[in-house]
Amino acid sequence: MAGFATLRLTWEPRMLSILRIIVGLLYMEHGLEKIVGFPVQPNHRAYALFTLVPGLQGLLELVGGLLLALGLYTRIVAFILAGNMAVAYFMAHAPRGFFPLLNGGELAIVYCFVFLYFWLAGGGEWSLDRLRAPASASALSPSRA
Repeated sequence: MAGFATLRLTWEPRMLSILRIIVGLLYMEHGLEKIVGFPVQPNHRAYALFTLVPGLQGLLELVGGLLLALGLYTRIVAFILAGNMAVAYFMAHAPRGFFPLLNGGELAIVYCFVFLYFWLAGGGEWSLDRLRAPASASALSPSRA
C-alpha cells in the first residue's frame, strides 16, 4: 500500500495538470470553430464580434481555453468560464427541456463543474501559474499553483 500512496502523491498534481491541459484544448476548439471556422461544422455561423454567440462566447472559449491549457491565471479563468457555462446552459439548453441528455446540455454542465474544480484546485504541477508564484508560495504548496 505504501507504493500506491507514493504513486498517488506523485501523480495527483500531474494528472490535475493533464486534465487541465486536455480540457483547455477541447474548450479552445469550440472557440476556434466559432471565430476561425476550424474545424468546419455544418451549422457554422459567421463570426460577428458584437454578438453574444458567436462573438463574446467564441472569444471566451478561445482565450479562456488557451489560458487554461497553459495554466496561466487558472483560478480566475476557471471561475469566469464556470459562470459562462452555467449561463450557456440556462440560456441555450434548459429551455429545450428538463433533462440534460435530452436538451443537449450535458457537456455544458460537465465543463461548468470541471471549471469549478480548477477554480478550487488550481493549475497543478505543470502550469505557468506555478512558475509565476513566489518561491515562498511554491514551498508552501508544491503541488498546487
